[in-house]
Amino acid sequence: MGISIDGRVLVTAALATVLLILAGCSREKPGGGSSASTATTTLVADFSARVDHPLFSLVSVRSQTFEGTERNPKSGEVTRTRMEKRVLDQTEKIDGVEVTALEVKEYEDDELVERTLDYFAQHRDGSVWYFGERIDDYEGGKVTGHGGQWLAGEGNAHPGLYLPVNPVVGQEFAQEQAPGVAEDRSTILGIGAELTTPAGHFTGCIRVKDVDPRSNGEEFKFYCPKVGIVREEEPDATSDLVRYG
Repeated sequence: MGISIDGRVLVTAALATVLLILAGCSREKPGGGSSASTATTTLVADFSARVDHPLFSLVSVRSQTFEGTERNPKSGEVTRTRMEKRVLDQTEKIDGVEVTALEVKEYEDDELVERTLDYFAQHRDGSVWYFGERIDDYEGGKVTGHGGQWLAGEGNAHPGLYLPVNPVVGQEFAQEQAPGVAEDRSTILGIGAELTTPAGHFTGCIRVKDVDPRSNGEEFKFYCPKVGIVREEEPDATSDLVRYG
């Protein structure tokens, strides 16, 4: 829980720690808009469950559907994939901070294989923070595990910077900070990208690379104004936005 001082609620120890870490290791260029500089004065009250970042709004866009394919690199077999995202109405508290939950359901050949609840909050400077995920793995319609699940404030897990307020090419930041479980780091690769998916034509997008240092896996995402993510790419998989609302 936070500590009340003169009517203000200070961040939890876990959140304060991660902000100080980011202040020391973030490689952001001037004007990058990092919230790390506020590490010594950040309050729980400085965060809001209302996430309305221009490139990742959970207010104006409440649902998204992606479709794509995934190829098995060993057998060459191709699987049809579908991902459905939906912002839940009810907020939760993670590590003392009120967060918005984004439900993500992933299907392979129309069979549900994973359901995730991703938790986000927005700092008063406009940056978006990631507070963890609850995961249910499915097989044959039954939950079989919770691989990769983590929540800020539990164990050694801390919130991660999901998206800076003003992305700059070359920025690097820790998106996930759950040692031994989820440690993804992100890099802004490009700004002003333009692309087309079944959902429409999008301009002014940014391209971000996410790297899992534990597996050396890479994923590329395109975030576009007023829409959010419109394409996700991996070495053997691609998923495009087909509709949103």
